[in-house]
Amino acid sequence: MKTKADVGFAVDPDVDRLAIMQEDGEMFGEEYTLVAVSDYILQHTKGSTVSNLSSSRALKDVTESHGCTYSAAAVGELNVVTEMKRTKAVIGGEGNGGVIYPELHYGRDSICGIALFLTYLAKKKMKVSELRKTYPAYFMSKNKIQLTPDINVDKVLKSVKAYYKAQNEKITDIDGVKIDFANEWAHLRKSNTEPIIRIYTESKSQQAADALAQKMIDKIKELM
Repeated sequence: MKTKADVGFAVDPDVDRLAIMQEDGEMFGEEYTLVAVSDYILQHTKGSTVSNLSSSRALKDVTESHGCTYSAAAVGELNVVTEMKRTKAVIGGEGNGGVIYPELHYGRDSICGIALFLTYLAKKKMKVSELRKTYPAYFMSKNKIQLTPDINVDKVLKSVKAYYKAQNEKITDIDGVKIDFANEWAHLRKSNTEPIIRIYTESKSQQAADALAQKMIDKIKELM
């Protein structure tokens, strides 16, 4: 705002994740870095896209709007790259701002992301905030539940899976348990280093995402 810049970029120390700032001082949203870049690529090169299970559903929506196919991988850059190679994806990455463009190399690259985003912005001839409004509005909540060391985390997740499967919800279990509801989702993963379950949720509003997270926490406690 101080410099009246049209766009701002922030990267992490190893330059593999990209966050974008709008001209109005608001964040574009790390989850939407990959969404916008993928939207641009798919307009010129049709093909599949990939992100991890904890990434926004917005990429799936945008991919399908171009008549293409989206698939999800387990969390982790290696898992995403493996799935991209399997599906011959033209673009992919993770919702933390990690863009993977196979035409350049199979690795998250924020400099590549900046170049693609700026090119798309120039061609669209619109403000960053205006571009953001063209995408589905989703809100995410990230939580965790602390467990005692004697609790079998795998058993707890298995119980969650069985419960929601009985409710006829769509379940993905390649990395913890992800439940895809009609308008929202919840992804539950155990930590490899401590007795906790990470709970990521996404919905149409922040309040709904937070409420879904609390619902998951309550269900875990009930099943324990």
